[in-house]
Amino acid sequence: QVQLVESGGGLVQAGGSLRLSCAASGRTFSTYPMGWFRQVPGKEREFVAAINRSGDNTYYADSVKGRFTISRDNAKNTVYLQMNSLRPEDTAVYYCAAKRYGLTSQDIREYAYWGQGTQVTVSS
Repeated sequence: QVQLVESGGGLVQAGGSLRLSCAASGRTFSTYPMGWFRQVPGKEREFVAAINRSGDNTYYADSVKGRFTISRDNAKNTVYLQMNSLRPEDTAVYYCAAKRYGLTSQDIREYAYWGQGTQVTVSS
């Protein structure tokens, strides 16, 4: 079992940057592939980025490729999402998630543990 707590959300102007953090409990954080997802009211939660256990392989949704960077620090039990060149359409609640088994995935159904989410609002 792992508990996840996101932080770092807020209000930013278009073109600005934010860095989200997700702190995990427990001593097995390094065994979990991790992902970031986001959700807008009335829409399904969607994949944003994922990272493997060691942090040397990353994956991104096309909509954020080149603007967002996912990283992790296993010594600090934390995964990050650096968001640059933010757009109003990036406005959403952002969730981090941990996958118990297997390889990194973009499939939301494969993630077992979720944080409570942090709101990101990008004004135009």
